[in-house]
Amino acid sequence: MAADPPDTDPADQDPRERGLRRRTGSPETSLWLVIGGIVMLAVVAYAVFALI
Repeated sequence: MAADPPDTDPADQDPRERGLRRRTGSPETSLWLVIGGIVMLAVVAYAVFALI
């Protein structure tokens, strides 16, 4: 099933689309994932270089 077009009346939208929009409304989550990923890479690099 295709996604609802932009500017569609909320009553006509697919309920799954409303749920997705609600969950992806906080960009802070992705920022913390990026920061956490960088920290994890730093920890792995530290461990690898400590073993050499």
